[in-house]
Amino acid sequence: MSEPADTATPVPAIALIVLAGLVFSCLDATAKYLVLSGYAPGFVTWVRFVTHVAAVPFIFRLWQTPQALKTGRLPAHMLRGVFLFGSTIFNFQALKTLQLAETVSIFFVSPMVITALAGPLLGEWAGWRRWLAIGGGFVGVLVIARPGAGAFSLGHVFALLSMVSYSSYVIMTRAMGARETAVSLIFYSALAPTLFMSWALPVAGQWPQTPLHWVMLLSLGLLGGGGHFLIIKAYQIASTGALAPFPYLQMVWMAALGFFVFGQTPDRFTMIGAGIILLSGLYIVQRKRALRLRDRVADA
Repeated sequence: MSEPADTATPVPAIALIVLAGLVFSCLDATAKYLVLSGYAPGFVTWVRFVTHVAAVPFIFRLWQTPQALKTGRLPAHMLRGVFLFGSTIFNFQALKTLQLAETVSIFFVSPMVITALAGPLLGEWAGWRRWLAIGGGFVGVLVIARPGAGAFSLGHVFALLSMVSYSSYVIMTRAMGARETAVSLIFYSALAPTLFMSWALPVAGQWPQTPLHWVMLLSLGLLGGGGHFLIIKAYQIASTGALAPFPYLQMVWMAALGFFVFGQTPDRFTMIGAGIILLSGLYIVQRKRALRLRDRVADA
């Protein structure tokens, strides 16, 4: 007997989602390197999106299927793009002072925030068990940030703002996904930040200092767009529930890049907090899966 869709996870889908996590980790590591090299986070953010917009037509061969960009909800696309912009620029600001492992640990509270927001915004209400897991996720953030112990910094504030912005972006993606093409969701989410930040380019713009910096800046959009493309391909093969645990492997990539590229080792509070967040997130994933399977049995 074959497994249900939520438990049978094809190996290619797992490989794609794990590779996407590695690509996004490389994006953050590249951005951190550039910011620490003296480039303004706003400029790095703008380059990330403008190169993303430039790459999309080639990745999806839009000259063959221009109708893929057709939409009747352009204002919603722009608002969703603003949330993605907020997630990116706040994250790049946080990377100036925080380790990669710290930022990604706080970022992974987003499934819990999404679960909380999905009730009032999408009508997907969470039960008391999932609310308990959400509380556990925030305890994990408190362990990492340690407010009142001298460890809490502006970088932690930026990381939290990035996480909330990303959660809002995902909520809008869920609300729009059924009626919009994947290409339009990828393209317009990058077009909005490009337009939003272009006015500041004369102020924040900087000419790349070395050939390496040229390559790193131009790679930002390829890494960002490529990561989203890998995620879309993965979810075309397997369900969201089946793949939900695997993005947490990004914590491993981020910790490894932080160590090998920046010589940073997460302290015990970051490791403990990350573990609490991981367990809380995995519980929410497992609870959602159990409820879906229960509903399927009831329907049958």
